[in-house]
Amino acid sequence: MRLIAPLLTLALCVTGVAAHAASGAPEKGQSMNSVLKHYGEPAQRIAAVGEPPISRWVYPEFTVYFEHNHTIHSVQHQKRVTPTAAR
Repeated sequence: MRLIAPLLTLALCVTGVAAHAASGAPEKGQSMNSVLKHYGEPAQRIAAVGEPPISRWVYPEFTVYFEHNHTIHSVQHQKRVTPTAAR
């Protein structure tokens, strides 16, 4: 029983990393220039706020968060589900 929780935690962490890598979004540490070169111009650039400065670039499928000039996180946008009419 003592091994189950750590193994489940490890499995969840690895699954999350694999899912993120397969998503096609930028990875942590990529420079702004690298993101721009690979994904093109974002739909919207949101200016940096705070200290350290955190800025965002919004693409149709994901948003990229930068600290200074490097990616710290990217988030996939949820797809909107249209309810089907009841028959």
